[in-house]
Amino acid sequence: MLLAHGVGGRQDLPIPFSAVLIGAALALLVSFVALGALWKEPRLGGDSPGARSLPAAVQTAMSAPAWRWVWRIAGLVAAAYFCVGLIFGPDQADNPTAGAFYVLFWVGLVPLSLLFGPVWRRLNPLRTLHLLACRGLGRDPELGLRPLPPGVGYWPACAGLFAFVWLELVAPERATLPVIGAWLAAYAVLTLAGAVVFGSRWFDHADPFEVYSGLVGRLAPAARRGDGVVAWRNSLDGMAGLRPAPGQTTLVVVLLGSTMYDSLSNAPVWVRFVQESAVPAPVTGTAGLVIVIAAVLAAYRTATALAGRWGAAQPGTTAGEIAHSIVPIAVGYIVAHYYTLFLLEGQRTIALLSDPLDTGANWLGTAGWTIQALGTTPAGVATLQVTVIVIGHVLGTVLAHDRALALFPRRTAVLGQIPLLVLMVVYTVVGLLLLFAA
Repeated sequence: MLLAHGVGGRQDLPIPFSAVLIGAALALLVSFVALGALWKEPRLGGDSPGARSLPAAVQTAMSAPAWRWVWRIAGLVAAAYFCVGLIFGPDQADNPTAGAFYVLFWVGLVPLSLLFGPVWRRLNPLRTLHLLACRGLGRDPELGLRPLPPGVGYWPACAGLFAFVWLELVAPERATLPVIGAWLAAYAVLTLAGAVVFGSRWFDHADPFEVYSGLVGRLAPAARRGDGVVAWRNSLDGMAGLRPAPGQTTLVVVLLGSTMYDSLSNAPVWVRFVQESAVPAPVTGTAGLVIVIAAVLAAYRTATALAGRWGAAQPGTTAGEIAHSIVPIAVGYIVAHYYTLFLLEGQRTIALLSDPLDTGANWLGTAGWTIQALGTTPAGVATLQVTVIVIGHVLGTVLAHDRALALFPRRTAVLGQIPLLVLMVVYTVVGLLLLFAA
């Protein structure tokens, strides 16, 4: 199955699974104690004016209009090439469209954004098409028919992200060309229509892939400062600079919860339940996806409500202020969950992309590629999965601690963080159980 992932289960761990759970929980506890003792003032989220800037030649190149058009043209060319296989290619297993969409694009956005920041904003072919249309009509692309409502926040992107993960994880025949094509057509029409009505700011709030790339890209090691200089930075500064907005909490929870559901859907107990149920699989899958996301959201809301009460924060502020700490946790799960899929299925997809029409051509010169294991042993993959999940939770703990110091009075700062620590431990244990039960 295209969306299968991983190369082993719990029995492949080089150490007992119980030791992994205990070790992960201890890592969070030790981090919490160390942060409480050594990190007593907020340090993250600044512009870091003393950070080392990139070389002058790089600054000049990245500030030139031609640099932006290189990205835009690359996005248009890649989208056009993808559409060749989507529209004209045969609907069969060796068509690269599904792999290009679900693996190279969706999963590949994570490492690209981690390295280079919000890359989809620069590559997005829909944004480029809207820009070209506005220039042809002599209109300002930022101005639409009406202003964007101030309370819209990230709710449109949240709906789009849920629609995508439903397509990826639940939709029947989701690897077939008609299903992928129909979803992408609806996505393009709704996104462009919103840009016409509200201007280019609509992409920042409604395009699920731009928002997703933007969230992950806040962990990139370099970014443009407020003074326009591109400089190296502490990745946590970028994430801590994310401010609360309507729909943002639900957005990051959908990202985390959908990845957890993907692990659950591959567990034998869930597969057996779906197969034996009289309810159609898409209905069961949709219910399961919604329930898992709702459970993740309920746990988050409960923990942040307790944290706000115990920490004496202003009512209703804690959930939004702490939401950024969930992003590295979600990124850790995504890397752990999709690592082997990206590495192995990605190679196969690149090979197939050389001949999207199945005519025997070799347009990209990759048709003869053979898939290499590249060191993906069961023990190695299991170790990487545990490591990135724990690192993601530790980084989330650091971000939550730093924000709590600014959010809570000093006398209640540590007390207010206890529910957040419990939440991190619960997410870690449940995530590892789901991942290695598959």
